[in-house]
Amino acid sequence: MNSNVSIPAHQTSTLDVVEGNLSLGEHATVKGMGKPSSLKVSGTIYCEGDNIFECNLSARSLEADGDVTVYGNLTVENRVRVEDGRLEVYGSMSAKSVDIDESLRVNEHLTVEEVDVGGSIKVEGNVKAKEIDVGGSFRSKGETVAEKIDVGGSVSVESKVDIIELEVGGTAKVNGGKIRRIDVGGSFEAENSLEFEKIDVGGTVRLSGDNKGLEIEVGGSLKVEGNLEFEEIEVGGKVEISGSGKGQEMDVGGKVEVGGSLTLSESLEVGGKVEVGRNISAKNIEVGGVLDAYKVEAENRVEVGGSITTMEGVIARFVEIGKRGKVRGLIRAERVVIGKEASVENIYGKEVYLKNGAIAKSIYGEHVKIEPHCHILGELHYTNELKIGENVTLAKEPQKVNKIPF
Repeated sequence: MNSNVSIPAHQTSTLDVVEGNLSLGEHATVKGMGKPSSLKVSGTIYCEGDNIFECNLSARSLEADGDVTVYGNLTVENRVRVEDGRLEVYGSMSAKSVDIDESLRVNEHLTVEEVDVGGSIKVEGNVKAKEIDVGGSFRSKGETVAEKIDVGGSVSVESKVDIIELEVGGTAKVNGGKIRRIDVGGSFEAENSLEFEKIDVGGTVRLSGDNKGLEIEVGGSLKVEGNLEFEEIEVGGKVEISGSGKGQEMDVGGKVEVGGSLTLSESLEVGGKVEVGRNISAKNIEVGGVLDAYKVEAENRVEVGGSITTMEGVIARFVEIGKRGKVRGLIRAERVVIGKEASVENIYGKEVYLKNGAIAKSIYGEHVKIEPHCHILGELHYTNELKIGENVTLAKEPQKVNKIPF
């Protein structure tokens, strides 16, 4: 038989087991029995607000109008609902569903299926949940495992994460781990290695360690203090990778800086400048401004609007340098086009075309066409055809040879 218990407002009671429901008036306090101090309620706990439980507490459900504090563990079989107040648990907490208007604070671990908090959640220990929905901020110091986290303001997790979907309106910072899909309006940061499928961030992204994922889309900048494996990168501003980058394609509006090598199976498109400490390789490379690397290799084409600086040259099927561009290092390609008034060093190609006013150190080609007012400062060797325009300056007489060192 059920035996409901009521505790008047401002009163303190000591209980062990309640076979029924427990009701507390405002500012009422409950103490448990035994060691550790505990209270078990078979039914629902109703709190009128500003209530304190000085014990480990378990119940089927908990409903409150105002603040509730539990100095121990809180175990609820079904639902926790707190209207116009906050819930603070000094031990660990577990429940099927949690709905709190203001804030939730757990000093140890939190285990729930669904939690919906209007203000903030702060957990000192680990978090395990299916869905977390917070209007303001979510903070966790321990490892966090969840299917979905949706936060309007900010997220901070100091240990590793395993999350399927993370949606944050403002900023998110995690220690590292696995997140399948990341959607953040402001900035995202991972302090250690991260595995992911897709990152979509409006502002900035910072990753550390060895990172592996599929798609990255960032409105502002991407900074990786380590290595990055990916399929596609699209960044509006700047990309920095202190180690090496390996993926399919990269499209960057501003600048790319890579300390090691950059290896792409498809294309590299950069509006501004590219600086790579080691080698660049891709199917196609298109740079609006400056390309600087130890060596550049492209399966198909390299097109640069400004300048190229290399130690071991540019190797591709087709190379084109824009108007007034500058190249330091050799060019080796089947077809080479040098823009008007551009300046290059040694060219090795099957087809070499210098536009009006271009300057080259030496040319070694099968078919060579030089427009008027160009300057050849060294050798000009060709095997099949040579066309030279008016007022072209040659340091040496052109030589027709049987073979070029292509």
